[in-house]
Amino acid sequence: MERNKKVLVSGASFAGLTIAYWMNKMGYKVTIVEIGGYLKKGGTPVDIKDSTVDIVKRMGLFEQIKANSLKLEKWEFKNADDITEKAILLDQQDKESPDSEFEIERDVLLHMLFDTIKNDVKFIFGNSITALQETEDHITVSFKDGSQDTYELVFGCDGIHSAVRRIWFGNESEYTHFLGQYFSIAITNKLLIKESTLQLYAEPNKGFMLNAYNNKTDIVFTFRTAQEIPYDFRDQNQVKQIVFEQLQGMKWRAPELKDELLNSDSFYFDKFCQIKMPSWTKGRVALVGDAGYCASPAAGMGGSLAIIGATALADAFEKYNGNFELAFNDYNKDLRPFITEVQADAVDMLDKLLPATEEEVKWRNKNGFSM
Repeated sequence: MERNKKVLVSGASFAGLTIAYWMNKMGYKVTIVEIGGYLKKGGTPVDIKDSTVDIVKRMGLFEQIKANSLKLEKWEFKNADDITEKAILLDQQDKESPDSEFEIERDVLLHMLFDTIKNDVKFIFGNSITALQETEDHITVSFKDGSQDTYELVFGCDGIHSAVRRIWFGNESEYTHFLGQYFSIAITNKLLIKESTLQLYAEPNKGFMLNAYNNKTDIVFTFRTAQEIPYDFRDQNQVKQIVFEQLQGMKWRAPELKDELLNSDSFYFDKFCQIKMPSWTKGRVALVGDAGYCASPAAGMGGSLAIIGATALADAFEKYNGNFELAFNDYNKDLRPFITEVQADAVDMLDKLLPATEEEVKWRNKNGFSM
């Protein structure tokens, strides 16, 4: 394989840091451009399971992840009077298979990945790609700050609202599939419920999830609407107004949680949707993670999908000794059945997570998620 070929990664995300790790290991000169001033903080914990466990072992991160893993002990299904109608104690299944599944804080895992490459990879924070121009043997990239550079390849790892996808593959609307629900997340640095506990509360078409760990609590509010709501995900005032209106009249701890959500620095809002594309590659550009095949948070895959996708692409490069056309072809073909399955499972899970009628709410409060 030729050494020192320059490649550009857009987005210092799980996908971006993972593809950077593998490409650097193969001898490429890697630059990561990230629109934010630093690594993007916030987000709910990440599940490390199945093939992701094997990948983090290959990356030398397994023991570190294991040492920092979270231990969820109990699920509680609450009614409007804050009475627990159903509690599920989680068996420590890891007694039998201690190394098969972990949950870890998103920021902790992101920093672990960052630490593995920070001395070997060039980082450009506070900048982004504005244009791409391909020639026969390279791709010229224009940046927001007015600079230009040429690279062998560009990897779009810049999330569900990917700029690389918009510039190179077309408008977001061509690839986005709305799943009928919306979610808002905030992380508060205090315990709103007992640590290592997850609580669920629902009214028809609206629900809360609280997840407490390491002296903090994730607040997740979800709701379903008959029609899609037009909004700009970057406009915090607009999306906070949407959430405010949806929370009006909700019972349980809604007034308190509304204040926590809307006043949080980590407030995030978006629709549950999936990205579906006929190809994740075009010319010298490949999309990795949410940019190419977001399954939505309902998949419960967190950053795992991004890590799996980035590694699948890197393995294809290794297999074809750096021939990007053959590698891209394998990536599109071999990863697709897995992505299709994960996306289908996410659609099924979404309806289970949010009851639509009073009857369904009562049933779930008594039975949990069991069918």
